[in-house]
Amino acid sequence: MRSRLPAARSRPLLVLAWAALLGDDGLLGEPARRRAGRAALRALPALAAVMTAALLVARPLAAAPLGRAHAAAGLLLAGALAGVLVRRLRRGRAGRRLDAREALELGALVLLAAAALTRAAEAGGLPRDAALQPLVYLAVAALSASLPRGPGLALVAGALALEAGGWWGQGGVAADLPRLAARGGFIALFALLYHGVLGARIAAGRRAEAAAMERRRRELDERARQLRLLAVSGEAAEGGRAERAERLGEAAVLETDGAARGLLDVAGAALRATAAGAYLLSDDDRELRLWEGRAGSRLARVLAAGEGPLGGVVKRRAAVRMHGELRGLRHREGGPAPRALLAVPLLSRVGGHLRGVVLADRDEAVPFDEADERLLEAVAAELARAAAAERLIRDGRARREEQERFYGAIERLNRVTTPRQVLDAVLAAAADMVTVDFGAVTLQDDGTGSIRHKVARAVLAGGATAAELEGKEFADNGGLVACAVRLGSSLPGKALRLSEAIVFDEETRLRGLSSLKILPLRTGDAVLGTLVVGAHRPLAYDGDAVRQLEILGLQAGDALQRARLFEATERLATTDGLTGLVNHRTFQARLDEHLAAAQRYGKKLSLLLTDIDHFKSVNDTWGHPVGDLVLKGVARILQKEARVTDVAARYGGEEFALVMPETDQAGALRTAERIREKVAGARFRTEQGELSVTISIGVATFPGDGRQKAELVELADGGLYHAKRHGRNQTVALGQLRAARRA
Repeated sequence: MRSRLPAARSRPLLVLAWAALLGDDGLLGEPARRRAGRAALRALPALAAVMTAALLVARPLAAAPLGRAHAAAGLLLAGALAGVLVRRLRRGRAGRRLDAREALELGALVLLAAAALTRAAEAGGLPRDAALQPLVYLAVAALSASLPRGPGLALVAGALALEAGGWWGQGGVAADLPRLAARGGFIALFALLYHGVLGARIAAGRRAEAAAMERRRRELDERARQLRLLAVSGEAAEGGRAERAERLGEAAVLETDGAARGLLDVAGAALRATAAGAYLLSDDDRELRLWEGRAGSRLARVLAAGEGPLGGVVKRRAAVRMHGELRGLRHREGGPAPRALLAVPLLSRVGGHLRGVVLADRDEAVPFDEADERLLEAVAAELARAAAAERLIRDGRARREEQERFYGAIERLNRVTTPRQVLDAVLAAAADMVTVDFGAVTLQDDGTGSIRHKVARAVLAGGATAAELEGKEFADNGGLVACAVRLGSSLPGKALRLSEAIVFDEETRLRGLSSLKILPLRTGDAVLGTLVVGAHRPLAYDGDAVRQLEILGLQAGDALQRARLFEATERLATTDGLTGLVNHRTFQARLDEHLAAAQRYGKKLSLLLTDIDHFKSVNDTWGHPVGDLVLKGVARILQKEARVTDVAARYGGEEFALVMPETDQAGALRTAERIREKVAGARFRTEQGELSVTISIGVATFPGDGRQKAELVELADGGLYHAKRHGRNQTVALGQLRAARRA
């Protein structure tokens, strides 16, 4: 087959040259030409900007007539500016935002165009401070307003540099420095002017918006108070409402206003009235204030309650019907005077107290009859009923929200598993139920024989920790906290002067609070501690709030007991019952965790395995109780000498282990020697006399001695075995020993 194939011939030199120059991969091929053209187009704005800036700085532009170079620079600048604008419009239609490069190109070309026009005018014979100079200032202001802050500041700096360059190009005459300073000052002023004016407008708009919202809020509050008077006679206004109650009240006002507007529209259509509206009496019964009006009714917002026909309704508590030439009517704002009027009193549903007036009028002198009066009285009754119904709906919503918050708090308490989480959850739940400007949880401890109390958690409004109080311990005394624990009931039962009352102990006083309640945390018949809540507002904790907090205290006591039992169970499952160190299973899990972290982050890790020398003879000679005493003593020394991040464990029998994260071999050997010397110097007192023991230690380090857990354990155990075989009471790093032997 090879003999039949023609011999491979090399390509002619001319073909190779053509491919190298004009082929698709050549230096002058079509793809290369396209890339070069795109690069030239991208460089055109920068070239035009550099050329124009050079001519602006050069002296001939201001001192000699314009020449071909200036015309060429102007055409190049205009073409570049037009290209940049067209490209920006296309990208804007495509939804692409202006990037920093485009912003700098566009801003520089606009600024240079304005400066070129100004300098051209000066070269044409106009004075230096001619009217074209403000073009530069306007360009700076427009660019500062429309471009991002970074490119805008860069263009302002460029404008200042251009002015300084022009002064230098014209000889740097000292006499022109004042003019240069004035131009630079105007450039900076126009750059800052937009931001200053915009900032002032934004601030003014925010103030106006806040004022309008505050006015609207006050109107809604006033309307809510008046509408609640329609439902229950003589009910006192609520003070210090929480934010949720305020939102509910405002929503209720808006819904009631909508219902009233609909009723008045229906009444106006049925009565063929021109205007229809409802007014409410003020607190002092001197004014009638507009509640709602029929669509299109131009009614006055405030009327005197003792004047005119409406004043007669207020005084007589009876309906008024009038027609003809009516005088003394002021309820309309502008327009012709009504020729017929019907007004009926607005009475509360409970007690029949007068709360306002409902009216309807006509432009024609067609009198209202008794049927019309009964219809308007029915509308007034429905208005009062709507307000009462909305009040019930609002109260129902409030109660439902309170119940949801209460059950949500109980659910959160049932989910937590640690005592600290229980304390945080109970304080958060209390703050969600009532006003809590100060909150604390105290716990009782009688493990030492004498009852003591500890402030386990203390917070202020907003969740800030009361650091000076948290952690404070005090003995059982006559304070409110200790009494609440002893009695198992909520305190105080009556109003107290809290600045003088003993809450925790004599040394601690709670000042600035006007309300205080201390509730026991109970589980079964036992009282574990108390929940302390305080508020700046007087009478913050009424009967309903106290009952909810008492139930919360019961649930918190059960949750705290469960968390303690869970913590104790977890401690029993993870620690050795005799020594208090972590057990073998937990040691294996912790070693896996620390070894994985060392492998992930490239850190060192050392493992120590230790064994008590001749421990069997200790048990045989002194007895197993003494052996247990020795085990506990060695465990205490190991735990004391270990760092917080280390894991001290009972490996099994008389063997112990120590995992030391981020520790190299040298550090592990120092720690091992320190532990060995401490154990050798310890004396264990028994009924038969003093006893001392020694230990042998094996050390292995990741990654030098091994990269897997099995390798490290095997090497540390080998070091321990070597120490046992060669005299005991020593520390051996088998990896180091093998390296020395190889050397």
